[in-house]
Amino acid sequence: MYELQMFPGPPSESPVSGVVILGRFQPFHKGHEFMLEFAERWRQSNHPELPLIIAIGSSNRPESLRNPWSYQEREEMISHWIESNDFKVIPEIISIPDIDDPPNWVSHAESYHGEAGIFLSSDIDSLELYSKSNWPVVEIPMEERDRLEGWRVRETARMMSTIDDASAVSEVLSPTIPESVVSFMIENGYLRRLAFLGEGGEPVG
Repeated sequence: MYELQMFPGPPSESPVSGVVILGRFQPFHKGHEFMLEFAERWRQSNHPELPLIIAIGSSNRPESLRNPWSYQEREEMISHWIESNDFKVIPEIISIPDIDDPPNWVSHAESYHGEAGIFLSSDIDSLELYSKSNWPVVEIPMEERDRLEGWRVRETARMMSTIDDASAVSEVLSPTIPESVVSFMIENGYLRRLAFLGEGGEPVG
């Protein structure tokens, strides 16, 4: 059994609290785009004095079909998307390792994203964890949740991973992944590896 390593480590100084949004971003797709845009609008309307903190989970998972991209690569995807969008204040991007211990997740994550912030998510389980830890929480409504499930997006990307025609790849992936991110992934070879990460794809459900 793979033993989880704690990387990256938490910052040496206590993080500044903010408006926190958490996801695995494997990869960054249009559901995440909607979440970030919602979170930034909410922040500007309700707490413009606070920073928007984008927390990337599962930074310490080994490479697999479920986790094809490292936390550094996911940071790059998100940064690239942010650069092409109108953010008055550039969000802070951090990465948090998993601990496989849901009851203690929030106290673990606070060492990375700060305490006493505001948590926004479309994931009911995550909202419940933070609410139980006395965080104010805001549920983000999600449309087309089935179409934008991470495993569906990854499987479509895997099917296109051996195609050399960049325009064809972009045409197939852009309905679920922002075009700027698709181009970034193609240019940096982020898709090709999917063809070599095991057999049979991901389990449905």
